[in-house]
Amino acid sequence: MYRSYGVPLACASAVAIIAVTAGATASAQEASTALPPVVVEQKQLPNKPTKKKVAKKSSAQQSTAGDANGEDDHAAMGHGPADIGVGHSGMAVPLNTTRVDRKTIQSQAPTSSDTAAIMSRAPGGSIFSGGGLSSLPVLNGLNDDRVKVLLNGMVVTSACSNHMNPPLSYIDPSQIVAAEVIAGVTPVSKGGDSLGGTIVVESAIPEFATGDGVKTSGSLSTFYRSNGDKVGVSATANAATQNVSVGYAGSWTKADDYERGGDGATVLSTLYQAANHSLTFAAKDADNLLVVQGTYATIPYQGFINQRMDMVDNEAWMLNARYVGRFDWGLLDARAFYHNTSHAMDILEDKQPGAMPMRTEGTDAGYSVKAEIPLSSTDLVRIGNEFHHQGLDDWWPPLSGSMMMGPDTYWNINGGRRDRLGTFLEWEHRWDRSWTTMIGARNDVVWMDTGNVQAYSDASCLMMMMGMCMMPNPDAAAAAAFNSKDRSRTDVNFDITAMARYEPSANEVYEFGYARKTRSPSLYERYSWGVGSMAATMIGWYGDGNGYIGNPDLDPEVGHTLSFTAGWHDKAHRDWMLHITPYYTYVEDYIDADYVAAMSNANFVTLRFANHDARLYGVNVSGSALLWESKRDGRFDVSGVVGYVNGENLDSGDNLYHMMPFNVRLALQHSLGNWSSIAELVAVSRKAEINELRNEPQTPGYAILNLRTSYEWQNMRFDVGVDNVFDQLYYPPLGGVDWAGYKAGGQVGTIGAVAGEGRSFNAGVTVKF
Repeated sequence: MYRSYGVPLACASAVAIIAVTAGATASAQEASTALPPVVVEQKQLPNKPTKKKVAKKSSAQQSTAGDANGEDDHAAMGHGPADIGVGHSGMAVPLNTTRVDRKTIQSQAPTSSDTAAIMSRAPGGSIFSGGGLSSLPVLNGLNDDRVKVLLNGMVVTSACSNHMNPPLSYIDPSQIVAAEVIAGVTPVSKGGDSLGGTIVVESAIPEFATGDGVKTSGSLSTFYRSNGDKVGVSATANAATQNVSVGYAGSWTKADDYERGGDGATVLSTLYQAANHSLTFAAKDADNLLVVQGTYATIPYQGFINQRMDMVDNEAWMLNARYVGRFDWGLLDARAFYHNTSHAMDILEDKQPGAMPMRTEGTDAGYSVKAEIPLSSTDLVRIGNEFHHQGLDDWWPPLSGSMMMGPDTYWNINGGRRDRLGTFLEWEHRWDRSWTTMIGARNDVVWMDTGNVQAYSDASCLMMMMGMCMMPNPDAAAAAAFNSKDRSRTDVNFDITAMARYEPSANEVYEFGYARKTRSPSLYERYSWGVGSMAATMIGWYGDGNGYIGNPDLDPEVGHTLSFTAGWHDKAHRDWMLHITPYYTYVEDYIDADYVAAMSNANFVTLRFANHDARLYGVNVSGSALLWESKRDGRFDVSGVVGYVNGENLDSGDNLYHMMPFNVRLALQHSLGNWSSIAELVAVSRKAEINELRNEPQTPGYAILNLRTSYEWQNMRFDVGVDNVFDQLYYPPLGGVDWAGYKAGGQVGTIGAVAGEGRSFNAGVTVKF
C-alpha cells in the first residue's frame, strides 16, 4: 500500500560510490573533518571592527560564522554559507544563539533523520516526539507554533490537525548548509508571531568557482541503522562558474518500527519513508546575488505512535527566490516564496484494523524585504517588511457503510485564511569598545477567517430505538452554531526587544535582554469546531490522546521574557568556554485548555482551547574545555549542555504540559589526524511535575551512552557508532502516550508513555568528488 522511491536511488548511489571510489587518488585528499561535538559553541561575536587571525578551534568549540562585522560577505558575495544577507552579525546574533555548520549537521545523518531532533541539541532545545521525521521543536519550554521556523526564509505552516507535517519535516539533514537556533530573547528582525525563539535553516546557499572555467563538485552518502532497519541515501551535484551556479540535492530514507531497550519489544507506529529533491540556480556579481530554488518533498507514510491517526501521504512543492544586493547605503535582502502541501491521514496497519480518511490542502505564500543601513561607524539600522498568507482546507471524506462517518463530508476547516503583515525597525549602537546596545520594535497585523462547515450528517440523532436516541450527533448543532457566527478576526500585535552587551575584556562577555513577543492563535486553535468526542480527538498535536475544541474568541499570547547571559572563554576561542543563561518568561493569555468532559475511556478527556496567564523560568548552561593535546596523542576535549525549565498555569496552578525536566548532555571527544571519536552521555531526571489536566504520564530518570567514530581517507568519510550502548529501557519525558501499543493491547488499563529506541548499530559512508 506504500509507494517506494528508494530502490532505484539506492542502487544508483551504490554504483556511483563504487565508481567514484575506484577513481579516487591521493591527490583528492581533503583536510580532516572532526566528528561533531555534543554541543556547538554559542559564538561570542566581538565588537571590535578590526580583523584578527584566530587560531583554529577544536571541533568541540566549532560554530559557523563569518567575520562578526560582516565584512567578508561584502567582499565576496555568496561565498560564505552563513554570511550573506541581513542579520548575520552584531547584536542580531545574540549570545543565546547556537550556530551549526554543514559538517556538524550532515555528520549526524548516521544517527538521525529528524532535523528537529538535531536542532534540539542546542542549549534550551528539546522536542515533542511525533513521527520519526516530524518532531516538534521546543525552545525554553515554548513549543511548536510558539517557535519561529524559517526554512530558507519561508514561513511554512503545519497543514494537519495533528501537526504531522511541521516545517522542519520538509528538509533532510543532509541538505542543510547552515542553521541558527536562538532560544529566548530574539531580535525583532528575526521574530514576529512567536514567543520562544527562532530556528533558521538554510539549504539554498550556492557555491561558486573561485577561478576561470567551470567547477563541478558533488557527494554521495548512505547510512544504515540496525534498530528499525533504517536506511538512507543522499546525493548532491553542483556546477558553477565564478558568476553562475546550478545545484541539485536529493535524499531518501526508510525505517521500520523500532525496538525499545531492555526486552526488545517492537514499538508500533514508528515506521516512515521520505524523499526530498531540490534544484537551485544562482547568479552573482561583486555586489548582487540571486538565488532561486524549487523543492519537491514527499512522505508516502509515517507512523505516529502517540496519535490516533497516521500519515498515509504528504506531497509538497516549494518555490523560493532570494535577492541580496550591496549598495552605497547598505545591504538589501529580499525573499519571496510559495508552498503547497497535499496531506492525507488514516490508520496504518500496525495500529490494528480501522479507517478514517482525512485530507488537508495547505498553502503558504509571502515575501520579506529587509535592509541593513550603517548610519555611522557606531550606528546600524535594520528595517523590514514581510507578509505571510496561509490557506487551509481540512475535510474528512465519508466512510462507506459507516453510521458515524457519513453520509456527508465532514468539513473541519473550509477555506481557512490567515494573513499576517509585519514591519520592524531595529537600531544597534556601539557606545565604546565594551558596550553595545540594540532596541527594536515591530508591528504585526493578523487577519483570520474561515467559511461554513458541516458535520458528517445534519441529523441530530444518528440512531433511534424505541423512540429514544441511542446515538446523538452533537456536531450537527455545533456546525449550525459555528456557521451562524461572525468568524473573522483581526489582531494588531506589537513586539519590543531591548538588549545590551558588555565585553570588559577579551575573556568575558555579558548580555542582558528583554523581549515582548506576541503570537496570534492558529487556524486550528480558533476554528476547530467539532464537539463530539470522535471529532475532538482528531484535533491536537500534544501526543496525549485527548480531544480538543477550538475557540474563535481566543486572544493572542503576549510573552515578556527577561534573560541574562554570562560568557567566559580563552582569548582565542579555542581551548575553553562557558555560557550560563538564566531566563524568566511571563505570558499573558497563554493558550492552554479548559476541561469540557470526560470520555468513555477514563484515560482521556475533551478540552477546549482557552487563554490563561502562565510563567516559565529556567537556565541553560553550555561549555567545553581542552583536556589534553599533543602531536602523538591528539586532542581530547570535554563539552556539555545542561538545561532545566519549569512552567505553571497561574490561573489553575497546574504545571504546563511537556516541560523538560533537568537534563545533561556530556561528551568526551578525541581527534588525531583523520580520526575523530566521541563518547556521549545523555542523562535526564525523573519527570514528576506533570500536567494533571491532560493526564500527562510521569517518566523515570535515565542515562544512555552513545559512541561514535569517524575516519577520513582521501575523498571518503566513514562513520560508525552505537546508540544506547547498554540497551537501556527509557521513556523520553516529552514523548507523549503510547496510543499504538495501548490500542493493540485492547485499550485495557492505564495508557503508558512512549518508550525510546533501544541499542542501534549505525554506519555511514560519504564520497565527495
